[in-house]
Amino acid sequence: MNAPVFKGSGVALVTPMHEDGSVNFAKLGELIEFQISNSTDALIICGTTGESKTLENKEHEEVIKYSVECAAGRVPVIAGTGSNDTAYSVRLSKFAQNAGADALLLVTPYYNKTTQNGLVRHFNEIARNVDIPCILYNVPSRTGMNIELSTYEKLDKIDNIVAVKEASGNISQIAAVAARCEMDIYSGNDDQIVPIMSLGGIGVISVLANIMPYETHQLCQHMLDGKSDLALQMQLKYLNIINALFCEVNPIPVKTALNLMGMNAGPLRLPLCGMDQNNLNRLKTELKALNLI
Repeated sequence: MNAPVFKGSGVALVTPMHEDGSVNFAKLGELIEFQISNSTDALIICGTTGESKTLENKEHEEVIKYSVECAAGRVPVIAGTGSNDTAYSVRLSKFAQNAGADALLLVTPYYNKTTQNGLVRHFNEIARNVDIPCILYNVPSRTGMNIELSTYEKLDKIDNIVAVKEASGNISQIAAVAARCEMDIYSGNDDQIVPIMSLGGIGVISVLANIMPYETHQLCQHMLDGKSDLALQMQLKYLNIINALFCEVNPIPVKTALNLMGMNAGPLRLPLCGMDQNNLNRLKTELKALNLI
């Protein structure tokens, strides 16, 4: 079995914007340095939290390329190249590989969705066109479809499909995948890091890590070191801020939090918009409780 792409905390990094809505590459570089200097174990670029679906194709490619250059091999860079258009995903995945990305994050097709057989064909088509590792992304709440256990077992046989980001929230399903498949499992939900790692998961692809990179890394490291009691304490301690970060559609709260912290991540692109005042107040309360603002 191949070595994991990473163990620990991989940040699902936001894409910072200028006030006119264009990508702020200088700020992206600053955020990458902030993450690396605070022990983040991997960078996940152009995922859901990175507003990838509102990035134009050229922007998507430029963000991947710039991030690889900034990371300069210090931590793995995982490029979000999934799409509901298999051919487009293949093209973008090839670009990411050529740009130096260490791995790909491939979300299940959304809106037009597909069958379970179509899922196998979709992921196989992408994987066979690249040589770098592929991480599946199962998030039924966004895509309207779930990767079923029998499908996981088929995908597990594809050499460079090596892991999954599991954001289904279904612990029973995740346990079954851990029991029946060899692929690595990353938590896709910050409130389930300890439960998923207790089932054999090796880390998280995290929204929380945008604002608390060291703490998220440390939580995962405790689990990897067998210090589950310390990890549990951290999981419960940060539950309120985690819930606040998901009180509206991600990445609205986390990008707002970065701005409140003085990190200048900039505006969101429509259809994402500013927070409801009550939710904003809740977010501020939790950030203040942790001395983040």
